[in-house]
Amino acid sequence: MMKTTRTALELHEAIQSGQQTALSVLDDVYNKIAEHEPAIEGFNCLTQELARETAREVDRRVQVGETLPLLAGVPIAIKDNINIKGYPTTCSSRILEGYVSPYDATVYQKLKQHLMPVIGKTNLDEFAMGSSTETSALKITKNPWDLSRVPGGSSGGSAAVVSANMVPLSLGSDTGGSVRQPASLCGITGIKPTYGLVSRYGLVAFASSLDQISPFGQNVKDTAALLQVISGADELDSTSIKNHPEPNYLQCIDQDISDLRIGVIQELQNDAIQPEVLKSIQDAVQTFESLGATTQPVSLPSFQYAVAAYYILATAEASSNLGRYDGVRYGQRVEEPDSDLHTMYRKTRSQGFGPEVKRRIILGTFCLSSGYYDAFYAKAEKARELMRHELRKAFEQVDILVCPTSPSTAFKIGEKLNDPVNMYLSDIATIPVNMAGIPAISIPCGFDQQHLPIGLQLMGPHQSEARLFQAAYAFEQKTGLCNLIPDLKIPPKSEPLI
Repeated sequence: MMKTTRTALELHEAIQSGQQTALSVLDDVYNKIAEHEPAIEGFNCLTQELARETAREVDRRVQVGETLPLLAGVPIAIKDNINIKGYPTTCSSRILEGYVSPYDATVYQKLKQHLMPVIGKTNLDEFAMGSSTETSALKITKNPWDLSRVPGGSSGGSAAVVSANMVPLSLGSDTGGSVRQPASLCGITGIKPTYGLVSRYGLVAFASSLDQISPFGQNVKDTAALLQVISGADELDSTSIKNHPEPNYLQCIDQDISDLRIGVIQELQNDAIQPEVLKSIQDAVQTFESLGATTQPVSLPSFQYAVAAYYILATAEASSNLGRYDGVRYGQRVEEPDSDLHTMYRKTRSQGFGPEVKRRIILGTFCLSSGYYDAFYAKAEKARELMRHELRKAFEQVDILVCPTSPSTAFKIGEKLNDPVNMYLSDIATIPVNMAGIPAISIPCGFDQQHLPIGLQLMGPHQSEARLFQAAYAFEQKTGLCNLIPDLKIPPKSEPLI
């Protein structure tokens, strides 16, 4: 294990001062990708000309003495369910084979305004449905800490390329833990912001009331800076938070936390959690106490319903959102001579969607069907409201809540793929955050006996991102658990990525 030579913010400062050009930084990134990508398989495509165009503009502005916007010149990767005009958006699914986006996502526009070169689009579980990146129809991304293990999911590609030090920052999407869980398994930082803080316009929908574009970084400060870049109201997204003041998460990130009140979630301190993970969380609580924070146990009984309620609500929304993939409007079409419209629909979806996507569409359609809506969907909504109520009451007593991010460290590729229920339980600690729409951050807090990373999750009330960053940064500075890069054993190079 080694530390990176420069953080994203340090790279930005080096570019602004003229110590290094944005183009040279970009060359370094693509050299690392050429070296590590054959082992990791984190990218679906690279966008080299797009990135170089942005880097050239950064260098031009430095030469004429302009002050650059935050993170200008810092390369970033984005998940392949976020649209960039003129480039493929596959969602790692065969049904979007050949699709080229006709418009830009709002987050990409914000990256462009801040002159951040987008270097490529990363692999994911198909349509962001999974917890291991194994349901991708294109490839299986590997965990840089152990190439025989998963990086988590669904944003496993975005997490793995940051963990492997191919790129300092990336974007994923988080519907039930799809940024925080892979951040935990890959030993990096990932935050799911308050629902509506970051525009979802241009994000391919999975479950619209739960989805949230979210950043990854190798440390807390870099992640805070990236969230600062991409957050803000958007008239193109009716669910974005309006009249939210311009954030400056870096301004007071190093603030003292001796007045912090921390609640330890008791329902996530049980035998379902890997013992080494539990021990690391207990040690993390003691670290916060050594920083002057006070801790107390907090009970949230509704968390026992979280996974069941989530997989009703999320699949119901998915069955509606994925109805648009019919072979008519865009993407793949499978048809035979003289076949009727319904046959074309059926064949397109049968051959275009993978097993996990089909499973969730069927489950969601069933839950919304006549005679079952009240028995399943309505009850799941009641469970969601109960979670929101319990969390509101808890945040009257404490400032933040802590628990494991994932119940275990990274598991072997194939270990849970044929056991959907066991796979779904990987998100047992992260799902309640999306159900309630609150923010939560995952940061490294230790390693197990196999030297696989363990993640600590901090939750806060709505729009408490600044407080979460302060707590996470204080912990990071105390423990030194940041900028952690695994020692990769690189296999022989394969064909270059197109």
